[in-house]
Amino acid sequence: MTVEKTRIGIIGVGQIGKGHVQTYMSMPHVEIAAISDINEAEAQRVASENGIADVYTDFRQLLARDDIVAVDVCLHNNFHMAATVAALEAGKHVFCEKPMAGAYIDAEKMLTTSRECGRMLSIQNREYFINETKAAKSLIDGGYLGKLYHARSTGYRRRGRPFVDGYGSPLFVNKDTASGGALYDMGVYHISTVLFLLGNPDVLRISGKTYQEIAMDAARRESSNYNVEELGLGFVRMADNITLDIIEAWAIHLDAFEGSYVVGDEGGVRLDPFGYFHSAGDLDLDSSGDLRMFDFRLHNVRELGDVYDGTQQHWIAAVEGRVELLPTAEIALNCMLISEGIYLSNQLGREVSAEEVREASVSTAVAI
Repeated sequence: MTVEKTRIGIIGVGQIGKGHVQTYMSMPHVEIAAISDINEAEAQRVASENGIADVYTDFRQLLARDDIVAVDVCLHNNFHMAATVAALEAGKHVFCEKPMAGAYIDAEKMLTTSRECGRMLSIQNREYFINETKAAKSLIDGGYLGKLYHARSTGYRRRGRPFVDGYGSPLFVNKDTASGGALYDMGVYHISTVLFLLGNPDVLRISGKTYQEIAMDAARRESSNYNVEELGLGFVRMADNITLDIIEAWAIHLDAFEGSYVVGDEGGVRLDPFGYFHSAGDLDLDSSGDLRMFDFRLHNVRELGDVYDGTQQHWIAAVEGRVELLPTAEIALNCMLISEGIYLSNQLGREVSAEEVREASVSTAVAI
């Protein structure tokens, strides 16, 4: 029996796009029908290596094809909105790299367009699909934490700033293409994951501070026009009396941070290292978990198949109608609100309301 494949297109085959190509190539029910990149020579090379039939330098030609039902946008942050909106308006479902966009107002337009066009929009976050997050969600959904009231989002690198510390492109550290630094590059993973576990509550008020203090190679600083933060800190007040504190470091003189956590009135869970903490009468219990067997049972007892195996796998399963899409875009939009709120709070030197952030947001979208 021949199974009809889901035909997709990929916009952008740089460092991130190549990784997405490899994931799709491992999925037998998916066909990459075409790719688009302004670097035609590199796009042709990627296509040749992976048996992809068609290459375009203008992504609109890819969007014009009726046989492509969905596209994956793998461009730098400030290019996300234009490509995503064009794809949605062309009738395609869209999977977009994180962060959702370079500015809240652009991310909001992406989600609004998705709803208006009746097409699915998913924002990449691989952390939703790791065993630690799935186990934490299982505990929360089972009521083992009770009423949730506080969470912490953490991300750590000792010296891991893109380009200036030796890895990645200078496009990651320049506001013209990236809009933000540690918060947009790494923080979106951790903040969004905590929001997911909390049920994505409404954001009310944000306070924050950013830093760029640690020395870096002078030549690389100058050539990259490095102008984003290496450390982002925040405190967020949300609906239902829930609070969230944030620390996200590209570079810091410390050995490590403990992983993100969520606490309730009956228990708490930490993601890295994974642990569940609760009390039985006078006895305080610190529990680890067999995450390997947890994952085994999800596949072999719950029979979930591949629909939560990874971020691309989940999106494709949703496009194919095999699972309801997680609200990744709604969570990503809330994450954008928090990140931009930290930047605005840092600029004004005070706590800001969610409404102030929305009103102050200015598009950083680059027309393509």
